[in-house]
Amino acid sequence: MKPLVLIPGFMCDDRLFEPQIRALSELSAITVAIPKEKIIHDMAAEILAQTSGQFALGGLSMGGIIALEILRQAPDRITHLALMDTTPLADAPANYDIRTRQIADVHAGRLGTIMRDELKPAYLVESPRKKGILDTCMDMARSLGTDIFEAQSLALRDRPDLQSALARAPAKTLILYGAKDRLCTPERHHLMHRLAPHARLVKIADAGHMPTLERPEETTRALQDWLA
Repeated sequence: MKPLVLIPGFMCDDRLFEPQIRALSELSAITVAIPKEKIIHDMAAEILAQTSGQFALGGLSMGGIIALEILRQAPDRITHLALMDTTPLADAPANYDIRTRQIADVHAGRLGTIMRDELKPAYLVESPRKKGILDTCMDMARSLGTDIFEAQSLALRDRPDLQSALARAPAKTLILYGAKDRLCTPERHHLMHRLAPHARLVKIADAGHMPTLERPEETTRALQDWLA
């Protein structure tokens, strides 16, 4: 079985990919990497150190950013690449003060408030699944806790532009996005496709920033085709 490393988004764990893990475990030996370092470079280096040989790699949101850094560091080790609801761009300057303030608020005991009121409302489209997904998101954030919030926030705040890494994308590259993603907009994914025109570009209708949970069947089919 081919090894597959999946990297979740900000303050998420393996539950972000639960429907896909169930289906793809027949095709791949799956590892979910939860990054804990404070620099994107170090997050990528640690994942590379914990794996051996070549592997398929997928990441959503922050996980996709880390996947691009892994590609930059070790392109020969990546056989398949899936970039989902992510961006190759550096963080917007306006986010610097916001992320810095959020870190202070979380250390003051307001993790639940920050996740519930500032971050999660922009993640999802309206659907019967929305409340259950938001509850899962809150559970994931609480499980990871304050120190991971700080580390991942700093890594996102200070990340470099990674557009040049897409020139090294393998032949089997998938760029997948929710059609209504407000955080990593469709335009970001069309930009990545222009930088890696050989990639397959897949739009998931009626999904926002988390198509793995919002539209799990469609997302899983796209990933099965990508790995096949």
